Amino acid sequence: MTGSWESTRIWLLAAFTAAAVLVAATTAAAVIGLDHHNNRDGGSRDDDRGTSWMWMHAQVDDEADYLSRMVAHHREAVAAAGQLTRSDRPQMRAFGADIIRTQSAQIEQMNAWLDRWYPEEPADPDYQPMMRDLADLSGNALDRAFLRDMTVHHMAAVMMSQQLLAHGLATHDEVAELARTIRDQQHTEILRMQQWLSSWYGESRHGGPSMMR
Repeated sequence: MTGSWESTRIWLLAAFTAAAVLVAATTAAAVIGLDHHNNRDGGSRDDDRGTSWMWMHAQVDDEADYLSRMVAHHREAVAAAGQLTRSDRPQMRAFGADIIRTQSAQIEQMNAWLDRWYPEEPADPDYQPMMRDLADLSGNALDRAFLRDMTVHHMAAVMMSQQLLAHGLATHDEVAELARTIRDQQHTEILRMQQWLSSWYGESRHGGPSMMR
């Protein structure tokens, strides 16, 4: 990652931390604004994911759109978590297995709902990956990259779910309940990943070096 994407990541983490205090608030618009501010000087395709990147992953039009986007979003998380079988840390291997188990079951449920209620709405065919390719990483580099990227990836899922709920876009109680589950589970996992980044790499909650050395 270059400085441009790292700066964006720090701002996004800071925005999420503030949003967590008032979880009922819809945070997507604020994060998009911060992202635009941080990318005024441009950047590469990989590192300046920018306004369109967060807009794509955080905006939800209706229930069908939420399910379609979340299936694609979960699929990326499951694929990335599969790379953790190579981690040297048992905590990370267990964490990856838990993500695969939980989100695979949620994918199956959401696909069933799409088939039943929205047969013309497939999983988002235009999904753009949020995470880097982890295949060539190992050891600390693998764990650190996964934690950094998955934290932001989880933030998008939290914001999508909260937007669905806050705007009353869910037309089925089952979908609203799943959105609450995704929001709460992934918020908890974000805090766990932030703690690991702090403990193992000296990174503060906002992504920078810890003040305590």
